[in-house]
Amino acid sequence: MLMEMLRRAMKRLPWRKAEDSPINRVNKHKPFRWYLYSPREGRGKRILRQAAVLLLAGVLVFSAGKLLGYGVDYITSALGSRTLRETYHAEKAQEQLHSPTPSQLPDATPTPHPTEAPSVTETPAPAEPTGSPAPTATPKLTPRPYPDNPYAIKRSRFTQLLKQNKDIIGWITIKDVADEPVVQRDNQYYLDRDYMGYHNKNGAIFLDEAIQLRTRPYTLMLYGHNMKTGRMFGNLRNYENATYYRNNPFITFDTLYEDGRYVIFAVCTISTDPQSNHYLNWAHLRSSSVPNRQTAIDRLFQFSVYGKYIDVRPDDQILLLVTCVDDASDRRVIAARRLRDDETEAGLLPIIQQIRKK
Repeated sequence: MLMEMLRRAMKRLPWRKAEDSPINRVNKHKPFRWYLYSPREGRGKRILRQAAVLLLAGVLVFSAGKLLGYGVDYITSALGSRTLRETYHAEKAQEQLHSPTPSQLPDATPTPHPTEAPSVTETPAPAEPTGSPAPTATPKLTPRPYPDNPYAIKRSRFTQLLKQNKDIIGWITIKDVADEPVVQRDNQYYLDRDYMGYHNKNGAIFLDEAIQLRTRPYTLMLYGHNMKTGRMFGNLRNYENATYYRNNPFITFDTLYEDGRYVIFAVCTISTDPQSNHYLNWAHLRSSSVPNRQTAIDRLFQFSVYGKYIDVRPDDQILLLVTCVDDASDRRVIAARRLRDDETEAGLLPIIQQIRKK
């Protein structure tokens, strides 16, 4: 009797089955899944969300590809420059070791040295009717041969480089900025090609197509990209810092026909837009007209971030390094002139140390 009562009482207790225990109930839940959309969203929202995700993925892949391309171009450009650099400096050392003495050089007596006679001539104006005042003749710069190479013979240091690329016409060296070959063709070809002619976003440093090197040019204009990595002319921005300028005031630019050492006299941003207040007419710098050149030189000093410390004459050889800046019509210009025969770097340094911003 007692046992029967206990059995009935046990049946009335709220016992759970083993499969209904909390642990087992958790296990019965569906596994967690990632969804690109909520299962309860409408079909239209689901398609839009998927399209947005695919678009974002495409942008990421494209950006990664561009960055990879820039990285490959940078490495390729740097390695190519290093190879040419090693060749050039080795050949330059050999040339200097075996350079001829003055008595072994070709006789240059038929061609006067630029310092022996003035390089400025006056162009006579057309005859005017009798009675009218005679117009003043415009002074012009006359072509001048290379003082130490009047026959414009290519120097041996460039022999190996010209085998690599016949467009190489010189080499530029600026401390902490550039140690690169310089090429010349048209003004478009090397915008996106390296020194070997391969496509490369870094481009190359090239001489303006209008400059002729058979005689010493009065103006040399070199172009290069303003790369954020510092390649080409990317580090020219450093010259807007006065301390950097005072520590790095000289540029070496050697061409096929002569060596050149230049001192920087202006650092400025100019415009190619004639309507701009900072417009500079490039043609005036390439002109043989003395007044035009003087006007251009004055504007370089006017736009420079520094005062006028280094004097420049129209008959000085001027070297311009030109690169782009943020505005499409603006250009950063580093202007330098060739050291004169009676000047030395040591003599110019005290003047350079006084340079200050305007």
